[in-house]
Amino acid sequence: MDIVSITTAAYIVASLLFILALAGLSTHVSSRNGLAYGMVGMAVALLATVALVIHDSTGGNGTGNGASIVLMLVAIAIGASIGLWRAKIVEMTGMPELIAALHSFVGLAAVLIGINGHLDKETYALPSLANIHEAEVAIGIFIGAVTFTGSIVANLKLSGKMKSDPLMLPGKNFINLGSLVVFAILTVVYVAGSDRSTTQDIVLVLLTALALALGWHLVASIGGGDMPVVVSMLNSYSGWAAAASGFLLNNDLLIVTGALVGSSGAYLSYIMCKAMNRSFISVIAGGFGIAAPAGDAKDYGEHREIQAEAAADLLANASSVVITPGYGMAVAQAQYPVAELTSRLRAKGIDVRFGIHPVAGRLPGHMNVLLAEAKVPYDIVLEMDEINEDFPSTDVVLVIGANDTVNPAALDEPGSPIAGMPVLEVWNAKDVIVFKRSMATGYAGVQNPLFFKENSQMLFGDAKDKVEEIIRHLPA
Repeated sequence: MDIVSITTAAYIVASLLFILALAGLSTHVSSRNGLAYGMVGMAVALLATVALVIHDSTGGNGTGNGASIVLMLVAIAIGASIGLWRAKIVEMTGMPELIAALHSFVGLAAVLIGINGHLDKETYALPSLANIHEAEVAIGIFIGAVTFTGSIVANLKLSGKMKSDPLMLPGKNFINLGSLVVFAILTVVYVAGSDRSTTQDIVLVLLTALALALGWHLVASIGGGDMPVVVSMLNSYSGWAAAASGFLLNNDLLIVTGALVGSSGAYLSYIMCKAMNRSFISVIAGGFGIAAPAGDAKDYGEHREIQAEAAADLLANASSVVITPGYGMAVAQAQYPVAELTSRLRAKGIDVRFGIHPVAGRLPGHMNVLLAEAKVPYDIVLEMDEINEDFPSTDVVLVIGANDTVNPAALDEPGSPIAGMPVLEVWNAKDVIVFKRSMATGYAGVQNPLFFKENSQMLFGDAKDKVEEIIRHLPA
């Protein structure tokens, strides 16, 4: 069996492992197996590619030279070093911006592969095949460039290095649509141009610049409250960029893997858009930056405060408790004391459950991963749709670091930037205790009327410290 057949077989195995990985990651129980499948699949794909490059570069097909091996090994060493370094130092709260950065690498790789396809054209027997190749170059560079700059903006917003407010340029929707029309025109001109002509070079430069600007504008136009959807959207974009690169390189594995990532990311974006009452099409177009005022100047009255000891008494006398975590819990690293509090309350016969909003945190599944890390049982971690009807019969709700996902303004104030977004209706419980450092607004920049309701009390301070203090005050 020759090396090409072996590589093809390895790519098929890797593709199947990636499919199993996606299936495994769809549930808590099988997520570890899914992760293992993905790691093994990537190892198989990488080893097969390395073997193929070594074979071709040592005279197997006469298509390469020894320098290819050196460049490949240097690239692997650099990539592995950066990956290990970032994975080692990143905190859980930094995962969203890290994932955005990784998406940007995929986009950049697609752009570079497209440029290489432009510079190193093959000779085709039919003109139509050459036209298909040039169309692949244009499309691959466009998707890759949009992913590259869009992911950089997402990284800057998520890391707080750029304001989370949406960029509201005049006629921003016309800018987006116009950019797509110009891209289509440039692609036609590029494909119709003479092979390796100066005109083609100029057109490709213009197309690349247009895509880079569009990617920046698409994500900059989206407000901070919608960034979890943006991350999954960029995940989809990066998948399609990889698939486009696969067509250019004639690599079946890249095509399959890119299609898997692109379609799964798009489906996740669709699910999250439904959860936020957003239009899926407008998300793809970067068109749901909100121009409405934040409304935080409205006077909702005075808030009430509670101390850890009184909160412990409320919990000890409750029969049912729901905990709704948010990004603030991740920042405070409070998941472990929260898990201990859950265990202590359940030992007293109190029914404790968790309510997770689909976009809690800044990454899909962020809160689920944190709770699983702290060994919280899967069966008491419920989604928003499963828990919302139970709040009226709940004695105490602990809102730990959540803000926009428990904001009644989404339902009660049509002019709010988050109007129409389904939220956890925690205010229907008997008592609500909100853990916050201050009365500041959430990531979407919207004031929360929940803080001022009669059955709500604020517990100010670091979430981890306050939960530990509550545990100390719980009756034995």
